[in-house]
Amino acid sequence: MMRYIVYALAFVLTLSLNSCARRVVVAQPTTVTVVKKLPRQHKVVRVKGKRYYFFNGRHYRKTRSGYVIVRL
Repeated sequence: MMRYIVYALAFVLTLSLNSCARRVVVAQPTTVTVVKKLPRQHKVVRVKGKRYYFFNGRHYRKTRSGYVIVRL
């Protein structure tokens, strides 16, 4: 019986020394705005060889689910 208590204490001590809590990285959540369809007045622009869509002061990138607002 005493052997199991010693093993249990050793196991708990091992877990407490190898805690994942010190490896946690806190990051701000990002919000993604997806637009299904751009208005007709949008402009196609190229930045560093990539195609973006510009409308109302914002740049958009085409994805499978629609157009995503990006910061350039």
